[in-house]
Amino acid sequence: MEHRRSSVPAPPIRARQEVPHLTTLATPGATPAPTPTPAPTTALDSATLAGVVFRSLDDSKAEDIVTIDIREKSSLADVMIVASGRSHRHVGAIADRLLDDLAAAGLRDPRVEGLPHCDWVLVDAGDVLVHVFRPEVRGFYGLEKMWAADPAPRPPRG
Repeated sequence: MEHRRSSVPAPPIRARQEVPHLTTLATPGATPAPTPTPAPTTALDSATLAGVVFRSLDDSKAEDIVTIDIREKSSLADVMIVASGRSHRHVGAIADRLLDDLAAAGLRDPRVEGLPHCDWVLVDAGDVLVHVFRPEVRGFYGLEKMWAADPAPRPPRG
């Protein structure tokens, strides 16, 4: 069997172009696409941010809102806020409202975990960590007891 070459020209060979955190294919001589600029982030101090979070949780009818100062206990954040919702749906609605209120206050892209299941939603807003639980899950993990308790003094070694 005889193979014939096609009369259709081959597509031009593209060179790899390195972009910080992305690798794309670029046609030689083409101008690169503009890099999107990140949305401006408003620097909110932890007290202001905690106030925004507390008002949002209160407006969403979150229950048993507890604020814990963890500055001296961890470098993760300055404040941890723990609250409960009555059901999966309520926990999800509280978290959604909180994300909207944080965006309105100027905080961009807080990290969120657990939103699809709504048993325990964690919102990392930088200097403020927010935990929204269903009551059963909150009781099981007992975060308030763990973070609010002062460490027991160690006996002297001797």
